[in-house]
Amino acid sequence: MSGTFDGRAAVVTGAAGGIGLAVSEALMAEGARVLGLDLAEGVATASADPRWTGVRTDVTDAGAVHDAVEAFRASVGRVDLLVSNAGIFTAGQHIVDLEVETFRRSLEVNLTSHLVVLKEVLAAMGDGPGSIVIIGSRNVAAPGPGAAAYSAAKAGLTQLGRVAALELAPRGIRVNIVHPDAVFNTGLWTDEALASSAKRYGMSVEQYKRNTLLGVDVRLSDVSDAVLALLSDRFARTTGAQVPVDGGNIRVI
Repeated sequence: MSGTFDGRAAVVTGAAGGIGLAVSEALMAEGARVLGLDLAEGVATASADPRWTGVRTDVTDAGAVHDAVEAFRASVGRVDLLVSNAGIFTAGQHIVDLEVETFRRSLEVNLTSHLVVLKEVLAAMGDGPGSIVIIGSRNVAAPGPGAAAYSAAKAGLTQLGRVAALELAPRGIRVNIVHPDAVFNTGLWTDEALASSAKRYGMSVEQYKRNTLLGVDVRLSDVSDAVLALLSDRFARTTGAQVPVDGGNIRVI
């Protein structure tokens, strides 16, 4: 897809690492200018690409998001693309032990912040056209015990994306959702975390990583490939779709 996004401008949240940075790098490789938003201090220097603008931003803060997006819009003219990816994983508490504040925090970051960002980016898109991809989770279709806060927020985010697809289609703005499974080549999955999770299921680490119907693990490049395809004109006739990138999860299928 060489040059697919030449002349286009994108906003990516949760962009200092993981899926957000992988998508940002892929977009810039295809010619896009990217505004990366993240609470991490290293976001400003997360990429050396000259098309990168990284701004340390709390995406739950509407004023901070407005300032960052408006400054970017002023420099690029308009925003064409959004990858709404920021999130936190709050696991390990069954409902009987789940602290209400933990649940509220998950809703704030994994759901409400996406509405904050969406509203600001839509203002910068104007009348369109535009393309938006929201990063959901395999947990929407197949939640696990101990992940109520995360799973409920991601399910709400999916519904937000579906409603956005309904409302924004008349403006020529497409909204699609990608549901990744665990992505193992990120900083979240340390050797210790992998070993612990594999042991819980009575598997080796390699068995755990490839515990999918296709027998493959999910990588950052797999997710970014799906996101870029949905953002591109290849899917110009697609909106409201939910695309799993999970190697085929038996609990989902």
